[in-house]
Amino acid sequence: MALAFDDSKAPGSMIWIPGGTFVMGSDRHYPEEAPAHPVSVDGFWIDETPVTNRKFTEFVNATGHVTMAEKAPDPKDYPGALPEMLRAGSLLFVQPKSVDGPDISQWWTFKFGANWRKPLGGLSDLRGKLDHPVVHVAWSDAKAYADWAGLDLATEAEWEFAAHGGSDSEFAWGDELTPGGKAMANTWQGIFPTRSTKAKGHERTSSVKSFPANGYGLYDMIGNVWEWTSDYWTTRHPEPAKHSCCIPSNPRGGEAEASYDPRQPNIRIARRVLKGGSHLCAPNYCRRYRPAARHAEPEDTSTSHVGFRCVKRVSSQGEPR
Repeated sequence: MALAFDDSKAPGSMIWIPGGTFVMGSDRHYPEEAPAHPVSVDGFWIDETPVTNRKFTEFVNATGHVTMAEKAPDPKDYPGALPEMLRAGSLLFVQPKSVDGPDISQWWTFKFGANWRKPLGGLSDLRGKLDHPVVHVAWSDAKAYADWAGLDLATEAEWEFAAHGGSDSEFAWGDELTPGGKAMANTWQGIFPTRSTKAKGHERTSSVKSFPANGYGLYDMIGNVWEWTSDYWTTRHPEPAKHSCCIPSNPRGGEAEASYDPRQPNIRIARRVLKGGSHLCAPNYCRRYRPAARHAEPEDTSTSHVGFRCVKRVSSQGEPR
């Protein structure tokens, strides 16, 4: 049941999501999105936009926080890693001229010196990008910001419910990816990863609110940057409840142990759920520009296309908590 609320108590630039029951996941796309199943969530507040470089700067100035990308990795966490790779940096997308097969190392590189302040590494900076989503933030960086702000990261269920904007459409804006040929989110235009038809200088993140809001008034829920959630990764959703009385309420993701990447048995780094897709999602490669789409990301990993936004939950009396 949706909780009552007092709009005068709205925390900052957050939007009230009334809560309700919806069908989470999808049976029509990637296997990790299945099975579609009914879920209910209580009402909550959520940031109108992803956290921007401007807001993250305020956080760092107030706390002195140092992000994961600004620290050299601990060799004990990465057995077998080459010593020369254990330097501060982050994963950066670099558009190749051509590719041979699906090996993502052809367009992803670990860039020494890349971090939220220097999104391209080297001499890059935040000039002209203060209202872009902050990137190169690991899960712990996003959680540290949320804690400082008295907020939290959304569960996958909360995030997906908010992204739908009050509808059950395929996309956050309807059932067509580009209605009337209009781009509704910052996703890849052209053929990924070799050809972008966007204007030069606009191939990566965009200022928040550059594209239309969804039905709840939320911007950039789809595209621009993937967003961290609080849930541990699971390879599939649970089976649908057999009776309406047993529909999951405010579910949380799986256990940390089960989220480890089986392809890297020696590296015990928990993975969390990312939602929303990014500016790199394209029809020919990553069709994850939908509310139901999800992706696994190790907690310690930061990239040039992952950011976050925060939520504030309320008590049964409608008071923030």
